[in-house]
Amino acid sequence: MTKRPVLLAALILGGFAFVGTTLVVVTERLTAARIEQNHREFLLKSLHEVLPRDELDNDLLADHYVTRIPELAGDRPLTVFRARKAGKPVAALFSPVIAKGYSGPIELLVGVYADGRLAGARVLSHMETPGLGDRIDTSKSDWILGFRGRSLGTPPEKQWKVKRDGGVFDQFTGATITPRGIVKALKTTLEYFRDHRDALFAHPADEDHKTENHRD
Repeated sequence: MTKRPVLLAALILGGFAFVGTTLVVVTERLTAARIEQNHREFLLKSLHEVLPRDELDNDLLADHYVTRIPELAGDRPLTVFRARKAGKPVAALFSPVIAKGYSGPIELLVGVYADGRLAGARVLSHMETPGLGDRIDTSKSDWILGFRGRSLGTPPEKQWKVKRDGGVFDQFTGATITPRGIVKALKTTLEYFRDHRDALFAHPADEDHKTENHRD
């Protein structure tokens, strides 16, 4: 007589556990899918802030590959997106390029036109001091927008520095390290593009999104 209530209680508890576990799994999958979608939308928005949609006709998120370029991203993987129009190379976008800031690494999205000019740059994340170094953010300042159209010839390579170091680029009052790091990262990106342009556009797309240990 005593076994039936115990068995019934066990079945009820087991049922609750099954339902609870199922709800957790379903919720996790739905949440993960939404997070991934939000990430894709944010990434695509950032890419088109650097390179307007009307300048290309391919799918940037499909035409990309992941590689390692220590001079641009240290030991982190770096994604190269390729923009094309009518099958011809338009620009390569590098994310994330790592610059050394005052308070830590600064993650950049950098676009370079096929002719070697900067399409633009945006800060993806940083830990710079509010009111000083955070002026690299477009919501605080248009400083970083001024690099669009620059190349290794405009200004000459030796002048790719902040003014305090003898270059042509403005620094922030009280915050030289942050703009210095970004200027150096942009120059290094332009140099890498100049030396690897053809290989960047010829590399097969990374369809399975797996990180490669390959360098062109």
